[in-house]
Amino acid sequence: MIGWILFILVILFIDFYAFQSVKTITKNKFILILYWFISIGILVNFILKLTSFNGTKGFTHGIMLAIGLLILSVIPKITAILVLFSEDIFRVIKAAFSMSSSSVETHFPARREFIAKVALGLAAIPFASIIYGMTKGKYNFQVIKHTLFFDDLPNAFDGFNITHISDIHSGSFDDENKIDYAINLINEQKSDVILFTGDIVNNIAEEMNPWVAHFKKLEAPFGKFSVLGNHDYGEYVHWKTLEEKEQNFQEIKNIHPKIGFNLLLNDSVYLERENEKLAIIGVENWGTRFKKAGDLTKASSKIKKEDFKILLSHDPSHWDAEVKNHENNYQLTLSGHTHGMQFGIEIPGFKWSPIQYVYKYWAGIYKEFNRYINVNRGFGFLAFPGRVGIWPEITVITLKKR
Repeated sequence: MIGWILFILVILFIDFYAFQSVKTITKNKFILILYWFISIGILVNFILKLTSFNGTKGFTHGIMLAIGLLILSVIPKITAILVLFSEDIFRVIKAAFSMSSSSVETHFPARREFIAKVALGLAAIPFASIIYGMTKGKYNFQVIKHTLFFDDLPNAFDGFNITHISDIHSGSFDDENKIDYAINLINEQKSDVILFTGDIVNNIAEEMNPWVAHFKKLEAPFGKFSVLGNHDYGEYVHWKTLEEKEQNFQEIKNIHPKIGFNLLLNDSVYLERENEKLAIIGVENWGTRFKKAGDLTKASSKIKKEDFKILLSHDPSHWDAEVKNHENNYQLTLSGHTHGMQFGIEIPGFKWSPIQYVYKYWAGIYKEFNRYINVNRGFGFLAFPGRVGIWPEITVITLKKR
């Protein structure tokens, strides 16, 4: 309860402070009332959705929309507040130099209308970006291509193409045509193998039911392989019994063969080409902050140290903690999990997201100890029903012999 009270007070403070920009520009009572009607309405809707959430279904579309609307309301106002706060510092300093005057108005000057307009103008930038992210950005699929060179790549696999996808989060989808478009886009890459690194649902197996027929269309001559992510274990749902949770987990595992994927549960397989082999190793989820079901030793028990290895591990913190300096040389690791926080800035030569303060490896290719990891930005979305600046990703990696 105390947490909710503090949260409400913070949001109301943000609303009130940003309101000063509107009040400085216009005295129209209708606009001023509308501002508070919308702001309070969004806050009340968020509180009602979250307090009525009983944990049995995870993130529903209604809850995600409530989160999105609150973000749409608050982030632009924070932008405006930064400008207003700078103006208020100026006003305080100016007032301090005019204390000799007997006029109260002289002592503390009014906000300048020009600054209020600047504040609202700057606030319009995140407002428009979030609107785009919630309507278009969440399905703005990007094909990102990498070519990686290895000294020990088997000759037969020189030029071998991998499509890497992650974090489907099927429970968040709301546009069948966009998903069909993405499936076709994956198939257009004509990769040799498709590898999926977990989180096929948000929490509940039935979330994937409407989408099985779509994902069955994925094609790759060397097959399709997958692992589990932290959301695939049903850890974030209140189950009536352990048996109900286990049944859901079994149903989630059964989804993978239904869509033609070979689910690797701490296991490995070999791909063969012209009498040479490449190992695909899949561990269950292992994260420094989340479930540690992955067993790298068990998953690698069937392979040899000298084999060329591609490791599927959902959480990139696993690579940092265990994989990158492991004596068993895992040449390429594929991960996801971070979503790039679904928010950030990516332009040529510059990449930033708040998630980088939590995860050292959060989007794209990284190399250490002559080993690579690719952190996929995710196929779907979760909680916030959109993406701003960090778009859904289909990665195509070409392996080359150095």
